[in-house]
Formats: sequence, C-alpha cells, structure tokens
Amino acid sequence: MAYRFEPLAKQHDRAAFRCASAPLNAYLQQLARKDAERHAAAAFVMVPVDAPATIVGYYTLSAFTVELAELPEAMGKKLPRYPRLPATLLGRLARDVKFPGTGALLLMDALVRAHRKSAEIASLAVVADAKDAAALAFYRRFGFAPLGGGSNRVFLPMGTVAELVGKRD
Repeated sequence: MAYRFEPLAKQHDRAAFRCASAPLNAYLQQLARKDAERHAAAAFVMVPVDAPATIVGYYTLSAFTVELAELPEAMGKKLPRYPRLPATLLGRLARDVKFPGTGALLLMDALVRAHRKSAEIASLAVVADAKDAAALAFYRRFGFAPLGGGSNRVFLPMGTVAELVGKRD
C-alpha cells in the first residue's frame, strides 16, 4: 500500500482512528487540531494514497529544550555551556490497530522532517517520551538513548538522525 504524510486537516477522519492507547486516541480526536492552531504542536498524519481521509497513524512535533546536565557527558563536552539547548520533541506517535507494522514509517517521517527543519531552526536532538515499556523498546531499536534521570525520556542526536535518514551534516 502506498502512503503519504501531511499536516492534520479537517478532511481527515479522526473519529475512526483507533490505536492501543485511549489517551492517544483522545488526543487526536479532541486536541490535535486545536494544538496545531495554537502552534503548541504540529500534527502530521499518514494516509493511504487511495483513501486520503483514513488516518493510518500520526505524530506531533514541537520545539523543546534539554538541560545540558541531562545529556551524556561525552556529548555535553562538545556543546556550548548554555544551561538549556534546543531540541525537537516527538510528543506523540501512534498507529491505528488496523495497520500493524507502520510505526517505523511514522517514526522515519518524523525524523526526516525534524532533520530537515534543524537546518533552519537549530535542534541538537529529537526527544521522545515513551508512554510504556513497549514504546521504550520501539524507540531503543532505532538508537534512542536515555535522557537525564527520567526512565522513559529518550533522545537521538541530530547527527545520528542524519545517518538514519541517509543524510550527512
């Protein structure tokens, strides 16, 4: 099946979306468009080319900061001594239960988009908050590492993102 990624819009059938997490369903159905209008988070959907109203999955991106002290010492030594540094937050990522195996496609599109935008608005990493052990394992498969003391907060340096998406800084 062929898919495309686009910003969440009125034509997308949010009511029919069902992932395994009730809070992620509720967010898409009730808050995602409002957050986009308020510029709090940008929501992107994955839709089949032949059924453009059907949401296969979605993710959100927003500006974020990380504390220098939360980064691994080896990485922190190479960065400016600012207390907080710019990053991109992958706030939510979910796929409809009817479309197994599409989570990696959603993540890769989010990483490509974050990397592309980092050339215009500085971002040293993509940060994600894994909602549970399964989500944490998912992110870890792609090289995300623990960030700070939070057990479910992970990050991927933008240089690693570049390698993952096939682009070099």
